[in-house]
Amino acid sequence: MTGNGARNGGQGGHIHDMARLTVVRHGQASYLAKNYDELSPLGRRQARLLGEYWVRMGARFERVFTGPRVRQKDTAAIVGEVLHEAGREWPAPVVLEELDEFPAEPVVRNFTPQLAERHEHIRQWVEDFETASEAAGKERALDLLIQEVTARWLAGEVADAEVGTWDEFTARVHKALGEARRATPQGGSTVVFTSGGPSAAAVQYALGLPGKATLDLTWMTRNAAFSEFLFDGARFTMSVFNATPHLGERALLTYR
Repeated sequence: MTGNGARNGGQGGHIHDMARLTVVRHGQASYLAKNYDELSPLGRRQARLLGEYWVRMGARFERVFTGPRVRQKDTAAIVGEVLHEAGREWPAPVVLEELDEFPAEPVVRNFTPQLAERHEHIRQWVEDFETASEAAGKERALDLLIQEVTARWLAGEVADAEVGTWDEFTARVHKALGEARRATPQGGSTVVFTSGGPSAAAVQYALGLPGKATLDLTWMTRNAAFSEFLFDGARFTMSVFNATPHLGERALLTYR
C-alpha cells in the first residue's frame, strides 16, 4: 500500500522550500488518576522542555492547532508561554475537534466485558487489574487490556455504532491534517498538538500504512514527542517520527 508521498510522485521544489507540519503528542497525562485528561507534573515539564528546545533551534510556526482535550491544549499553552517568554511569536491556537484521540475509553469500557467472556487471557487481565495492589501492576494489566481490546475493535470482532470504527477515527484525523496543510503558507510551518493515536494516523496519512501497523505505532509514541512532515502541492512526506531531542534524561521518556 503506497503513501501520499509515493503515490503522488513528482519532483516539485527543493526540499528546503517545502512547507512543514509538526505533529506533537501531549505531555504525560494523569494515568490511572480520577481525571486522566490533565497533564501530570512530569507532563508539564516535558512540554516546557519542548518549548525551550524550539527556542534554541529558532523554530517558528505560522499556524498552531490543537485537539479539544485539556492535555492537548495545555501542552500547546505551555510551549507557547516559553516561546513568548523568549520574545518569539506564537499564533493563537485553533482547536480542531478532529484531532481528538480515538475513543479508547468507550472501546475498553464497552467491549472488555464481552471479550472477557470469549477469551481466557482477557478475563485474566481483568482480574489482574482488579486485584493488583500496586500501581505498576494495574498499569501493566490495563496496558495489555487496552492494546488487546483495541486491536479486536480495529479488526471488527466487536462493534458499536455509537463508538464508531477505527477507519472512521483515522478518516477524521486525515481530514484535520488536510485542513492544517491548507492553512499553512507556502514554505511555512504549522504545528498541531494531539495524542498518540492521531500522531500514528499522521504517519499513515503520509505512508499509507494498514490499520494494524498504524495502531501499533500508537503505543510507541512518546509523550511530548514530535513528528515532522514536509509537503508541497500533492506531496506529503514523513521526515521525522517520534523525536525527543529535548528530553535528555531516560526518566523523562514516557509512553503513558
